Order: sequence, then structure tokens, then C-alpha cells
Amino acid sequence: MAKIPKGLSDKDMFKGYVEEDSMEAQFLAAEAAEDKKRRAKAFASEREQAKRINLAGLDDALTEQLGKKLLELKMELFREGIKNYSMKISREGESIIITPKYKK
Repeated sequence: MAKIPKGLSDKDMFKGYVEEDSMEAQFLAAEAAEDKKRRAKAFASEREQAKRINLAGLDDALTEQLGKKLLELKMELFREGIKNYSMKISREGESIIITPKYKK
């Protein structure tokens, strides 16, 4: 066994030493990478959805109003006990009509 030199500072004693990653550190790094991917994917889908709505000519205020009216309709149907339905969209002249289509 070699002699340990005396009078070295802490920095000098640990010179060249590389600590191995613990399992905990590896799991945390993998979790952080997965979370970063999930956030990037969610952000991209939000941008894509906003882009599609803007192509339809709806700005944020109109999208908000439309969402509120659809929610009101869904709540009324739920109160009436109607749970199986889909939405039908039709156009009559200058009006666009969204009506529930009941399923059996």
C-alpha cells in the first residue's frame, strides 16, 4: 500500500476521483427526461389545436363562448338523464347549428 501524502487540501485529495451515479440519481434523471418529453408534447399539441381553431376563423373570445354554450348543453342533457349522444353539426343559410343526436 502506498503512503498517503501529508498536507494535501481536500480538493487535492479528491483530484481525479469520479463518483458513480447512485440508483436514485439514475431514476431521477430518467424521470426528469420523461417529464421534459411529456411537457414538450403537451405544448406542441396545444399549439396545434390553437392553429386548427384559428384556421376555422375562431379567435380566443369566440372559442371561449362556444365552449361555455356546449358545456351548458351537456349539463342540460345530463340533468335529463341523457348520457349516450353525439353532436351533429349542420348549416342552414348563414347559421351553423349544433344539435345532439341521441344514441340507444
